[in-house]
Amino acid sequence: MSFLRRRSASPAGPEFDVLAMDPGDWPGNLGAGLLPAPDGSCQGVFLRYDLFGGRGPAMIIGNLPDGSPAREVADGQVPFEVGQLLIALENEEEVTVTGTEDVPVMQGDNLLIVRRVKLSESRISCVQFDRSDGVLVTIAAWDRPITDDLYALLKPLPAELFQQS
Repeated sequence: MSFLRRRSASPAGPEFDVLAMDPGDWPGNLGAGLLPAPDGSCQGVFLRYDLFGGRGPAMIIGNLPDGSPAREVADGQVPFEVGQLLIALENEEEVTVTGTEDVPVMQGDNLLIVRRVKLSESRISCVQFDRSDGVLVTIAAWDRPITDDLYALLKPLPAELFQQS
């Protein structure tokens, strides 16, 4: 898949392609957050797609490279992106992981192994998959199921979106 390739040139923002839906293809508001390391390197990017008119996002998509501290979660602890979704929704409920299931998804001629993360809060859907360059992509959605059609909408976002003026 073309979006699984590592960039050859060093962009101004993250050092990897951010896999998400093009903001122009999404009817709501898009917000982005970078996870900086103490040395200034980018330890991940998460994007918040808000369909609820400022009342919190419908979806968060995270891209976390190997070594990102946000990838380190204890057993039963929710992925970073689920935590960010709960914070954005001002939901202080205790949510835990109750199980996982690996599901094969065909994308054209390519096979993608998607890990569905089952949570104690049934209104949250969460899936994860690894890109070929070691970046973990996590999608967390509020009150909307994540279907196989969603993966066809994912593509790398241009580095210009992450450059500061």
